[in-house]
Amino acid sequence: MSLSMSAVDLNPRGAAGGLHVAAGHGVTKWFSGDVYTMRLQAAQTGGSIGIVEASVPPGGGPVPHTHAEQEETFYLLSGELEFLDGERTFTAVTGDIVHIPRMVRHRFKNVGMHTTRLLFIYTPGGAEGLFVEGGDEPRPGVQVDNWGPERFDERMLGLFHKYGVQAV
Repeated sequence: MSLSMSAVDLNPRGAAGGLHVAAGHGVTKWFSGDVYTMRLQAAQTGGSIGIVEASVPPGGGPVPHTHAEQEETFYLLSGELEFLDGERTFTAVTGDIVHIPRMVRHRFKNVGMHTTRLLFIYTPGGAEGLFVEGGDEPRPGVQVDNWGPERFDERMLGLFHKYGVQAV
C-alpha cells in the first residue's frame, strides 16, 4: 500500500524553509523482491536529494547497474550486504556507510540470514522515481514477490532510461 504524502510538508524551500517527514510516512513500493519507502523525493527538495528506506530480504538486491546523474550513498541500519563497487566486492554491516559516485558499476546483495534495513541517499535526487513509477503496490500480510526477467520489459527498460539507470 502506498502511504499518503499528506503527512509530509510539501512546501519545498518555502517560507518556512524546512521539511518534516513523520516516521512511517512516504510512498512504499515493492521492487524486484525488496520493499522501498521513498521518504524524501526530488520534487519535495527542489531536486537536491532523494532518500529511500529499504528492507532487503536474504538473497535480495538489484543487478549491477550505474546511475548517470546521481551519486548514491547507503547507510546500513541493520543487517549485512555484499557490495560490488566497480570490480571490488566487500561486506558492509550495521552502521557502515558506502558511497558510490555516478557512473560507477555497483550492486548490493543480502548474503545474511535476516532482512537488512538501509537508507539510499541520492544526490541530486531523482533516481527514487524509478521505484515510484515502476514498483508494485504492496499487499499487507503477503510476502514481497521476486521478479523474474519477464518484468524487465520495454516499459521497465524505458523507466531505467528515464531515470538514468543502466544495468551492466
